Order: sequence, then structure tokens, then C-alpha cells
Amino acid sequence: MSRKVLASSQAPAAVGPYSQGVAAAGLVFTAGQIGLDPATGKFVPGGVVEQARRALDNARAVVEAGGATLADVVKVTVFLADMGDFAAFNEVYREFFTADFPARSAVGVAALPVGALVEVEMIAATR
Repeated sequence: MSRKVLASSQAPAAVGPYSQGVAAAGLVFTAGQIGLDPATGKFVPGGVVEQARRALDNARAVVEAGGATLADVVKVTVFLADMGDFAAFNEVYREFFTADFPARSAVGVAALPVGALVEVEMIAATR
């Protein structure tokens, strides 16, 4: 099996000992992406809506670095610091996925890295 580490300047650099993503066996796996602006390394201004949009943009950048698109995403996992933000996240999510939705899990967690409100990871099939 070949394995390729992925990196995109359109997503924040890893803040620990992990890769932004890995492509293997015809799949692209993203690391969890939070609402950091890749240009500044800081959270985008605003709340969960803005962080969700940036996290999804960051995950998309890694998926694309692996040669796939959002249309190729088969699974999304969402981590929310507050499950009360579930409906707001869904509204943003619909901006990225509009039909033939990928499978998805949403999990409420006690805390996320560096105080993030939302984290998103994706698995996509390459063409």
C-alpha cells in the first residue's frame, strides 16, 4: 500500500505531531480541522458559524491536496464543544454539501484543541 502525507497552504499548519492529511488505498483522510485562518494561525473572528465555515474550508483544502473534492467525501465527523450549536453548524454545512450527503457523525465534547468551538474531519475517495 502506498501512503502519501498531504499538506496544503490553504489549511493551517499542524499544531502537533500529525499531518494535515494522508492519502492511502484510494482514500484521503484529513486530520481534524478547526477554525484557524491559515494565513494568521488565529481563529477567524466571530463564533461557531464563522469557525465552522473556516474548519470546513480547511478540511476541503486538505481533501483537494489529496486529489479529491467535496463531492468525493464519503464520511464527515464533527466535534462540537456545545451541542447547542448543532443547528447553526448544520446551516453552514449545507453551504458545502447540498445533495447526496456524505455519512456524518456529530459528537459533543468537553473541549477542543486551543479552545475551538468546532472541529471537522473528512474521508474522501479519490478518483
